[in-house]
Amino acid sequence: MKKEIIISGFGGQGVLSMGKILAYSGLMDNKEVTWMPAYGPEQRGGTANVTVIVSDEKISSPILSKFDIAIVLNQPSLEKFEPKLKTGGILIYDGYGIINPPTRKDITVYRIDAMDKAAEMKNSKVFNMIVLGGLLKVAPVVSTGGVEKALRKTLPERHHDMIPLNMEAIEEGGKIIMQQK
Repeated sequence: MKKEIIISGFGGQGVLSMGKILAYSGLMDNKEVTWMPAYGPEQRGGTANVTVIVSDEKISSPILSKFDIAIVLNQPSLEKFEPKLKTGGILIYDGYGIINPPTRKDITVYRIDAMDKAAEMKNSKVFNMIVLGGLLKVAPVVSTGGVEKALRKTLPERHHDMIPLNMEAIEEGGKIIMQQK
């Protein structure tokens, strides 16, 4: 199993931390991983993306031109990365940030209304964990146990009280992701 994933959106949406947690989760599950962030000087508000590869075997290069899975959280990211998905790939988008939905017919498209769910949970900081939960529902590249261990590794100890809420957000994301026709 090898999954090449791009996560992209506006800086401040938790794109880079979602990628970092996904990569650490892979490590916790004894997988080979790469994590390669990319963002401009306008980190908050500008477009940021991160490439994560999770594999059972050695990874030859972290540089990718095509992806198995794209998670896009704003319109510019959809326009940039929809064409770079491999045929048969998975595209996940947040309904809040996309005006013109994906159009390709040779990929599987999922919509997740993570922004709405985060508002319902009364905590905008769990937005990215809701999206991650949606990903793990449709493509279980890492285990939820691995994610919980990764949260303990990546979050400062003063925020460990937020881990149960983050795990709840992951569970909620799995419930609300919907395949688009």
